[in-house]
Amino acid sequence: MTNVKQKIIRRKSRQIMVGNVAVGGDAPISVQSMTNTLTADAQSTIAQIKRMEAVGVDIVRCSCPDEDSTKALSTIIKSVAVPVVADIHFHYKRGIEAAQAGAACLRINPGNIGSTSRVAELVKASKDHNCSMRIGVNAGSLEQHLLEKYGEPCPAAMVESALAHAKILEDHDFYNFKISVKASDIFLAVEAYQELAKACDYPLHVGITEAGGLRTGTVKSAIGMGLLLRQGIGDTIRVSLSAEPEEEVRVGFEILKALALRSRGINIISCPTCARKNYDVIKTVEELERRLAHITTPLTVSIIGCVVNGPGEAAHSDIGITGGGNNTHQIYIAGKPDHRLKDGDIVEHLVTLVQQRLAAQKKD
Repeated sequence: MTNVKQKIIRRKSRQIMVGNVAVGGDAPISVQSMTNTLTADAQSTIAQIKRMEAVGVDIVRCSCPDEDSTKALSTIIKSVAVPVVADIHFHYKRGIEAAQAGAACLRINPGNIGSTSRVAELVKASKDHNCSMRIGVNAGSLEQHLLEKYGEPCPAAMVESALAHAKILEDHDFYNFKISVKASDIFLAVEAYQELAKACDYPLHVGITEAGGLRTGTVKSAIGMGLLLRQGIGDTIRVSLSAEPEEEVRVGFEILKALALRSRGINIISCPTCARKNYDVIKTVEELERRLAHITTPLTVSIIGCVVNGPGEAAHSDIGITGGGNNTHQIYIAGKPDHRLKDGDIVEHLVTLVQQRLAAQKKD
């Protein structure tokens, strides 16, 4: 059988630092999310960030619409382990305050900041405090003159906006930034990123904005971001869901794992089940996902209900189970048949095997 697995060749981009996280170049693609608590409520925001940290988030963004928010940033930043991006929409002073508070990055639209002198002040604060920036272009908030020029949001308008804002920073001798050109329409976003990727070498923050709820948003994000990532476009990602931020992080890692771009935690391969199944695969997978969610070490576990595809999937798994008759199932270790499980608790048995495998890896 021909192995069709292909390594994705990533677009060559310059590298910047967001705190201690490298973005672009040969750095791993990072997973971001955003708090939805009031940033001024430092303790609630810290608690939410820690929940995101528990599922592996690399970078977290907090909205800073007012002075109370930027005042709370210092406490938040000192209390969490990941870099914090301050989302600044209009007022340049909030950006300066955020940089002074220790923000690792400012999410801005330079065109909204105001006069050249204000941009210069913001750039100086960023340089003084080793703070990077993200130029965030959104199809839903394009400049009026571009809408008049193009008639509607389109890839050309979004790229023109992004490059114009990049030039504002370049004119102030500032190059420590990444760019995003997000849209809720998959095709609009994908084409905009494709064109931007050809037009510059800045690192790109990729996402399908306002993608929807957990199920719909996951599907739209996986399609849109998957198309881009498969082409090597994207240095950091955010899955935008109307769901808890931890879910955004989980989906982000699953997208990267599916494309073999990141490996984190247990990768469960399981069948959709049919009349041939010899145990309750669905319930087994649900319980295993819950029991193994805390594990960060990459490990592949195959859960297959019968012998049609079970042995083949198990051959490429660290641990596998294939359902057999008379409540007797074949267990595989490192791709090879190892022992049979008869009348046993499948979930408990597999959890124990995973724990033993991880313990053995630590000794090695």
